[in-house]
Amino acid sequence: MVEAARRRGKGRSDDGRSGDRLFDKELDHLPPEARWREWMHRVEATIFAASEPVNHETLARIVGKSCSIDLLIGDIREELRGRPYDLVAVAGGWKHLTRPAYADAIGAAVGGNERAADLTQSEVLVLMCIGYFQPITRAELSSFFGKEISRDLIGHLRGAKLIASGPRSPTPGAPYTYVTTKQFLLEFGLDTLRDLPDFEALEDAGLLSKEKLLAGDIMPGFADDRDPGASAVGDK
Repeated sequence: MVEAARRRGKGRSDDGRSGDRLFDKELDHLPPEARWREWMHRVEATIFAASEPVNHETLARIVGKSCSIDLLIGDIREELRGRPYDLVAVAGGWKHLTRPAYADAIGAAVGGNERAADLTQSEVLVLMCIGYFQPITRAELSSFFGKEISRDLIGHLRGAKLIASGPRSPTPGAPYTYVTTKQFLLEFGLDTLRDLPDFEALEDAGLLSKEKLLAGDIMPGFADDRDPGASAVGDK
């Protein structure tokens, strides 16, 4: 009790105002195994309590300087092996997620997992192209599909926070380009854009054809299927 009071007192400046909050990250007074276990608990608790993925920089604030966060995460995931949830790398951080095998059970108990965006097939295809070819303009997207991509379609993807404006294109008129967002990574369970399926692998598997994409033949009758009668308008 005396020691605890002394340490609390050191956290205050002479004028009585609260100083930097003391937090023992190093835990040198503990045996190595107990110290490691405490760091594991701190990291797992922080990730569990967070509503957004927690990145390495944030986790570094609660562990010692010599602690490897990657090794901590690995040990935590090993302990979670066989559990219905895991720590998953997503959107540049770590997040607790239930395993896909239990999606039906969760849906039956608490209802379906509402996605952030209710996308049409056309919107999914446009979003896929932005993901692979960003930064990309609306005109370039239209050339991919051989059909005008409407502002309404782009607006719906923006409203769902799946895409955002990128740098201005160096082409005449300097139109806006579009890029994917952190929400895009969260929505599709990706840590970084490098986790997108390899384009050539998709072609080899017959799931995607760049030639058809460029020729506008990827989906016959492609249009803004939210509003088939929508007129095409320019970006400017």
